[in-house]
Amino acid sequence: MKLMPQEIEVWYLIPALRREIAKIFISDFRFSQKQVAEILGITESAISQYLKDKRAHELKFNEKEMAEIRKTAKRIINDKENCNKYVYKLTMLLRGTDAVCALHKKQDKSLSENCHICME
Repeated sequence: MKLMPQEIEVWYLIPALRREIAKIFISDFRFSQKQVAEILGITESAISQYLKDKRAHELKFNEKEMAEIRKTAKRIINDKENCNKYVYKLTMLLRGTDAVCALHKKQDKSLSENCHICME
């Protein structure tokens, strides 16, 4: 199946970002799953699946990317009303990274190894 870069973002990148932010909220800030779900605007069951790696486990971030995700989590803690704005900015920052590009090629076998559509 041919996939657009935006589909990879919606199906994989955004859920993976939510997964990492949820984990940070719970481990570093001791929030409950219910609190995290309310902040991120998703269900408690989604949070549970993120924590158990049953959802959004296809994309892994490197240390530099994780540092940005941690910074964003702290921004969200201080400005919960603008959570979506911060997740959106993070999505824009991570668009076209090696991990996202590799996942795109894995999911869309029609792409060549020299494909750079995610970076255009």
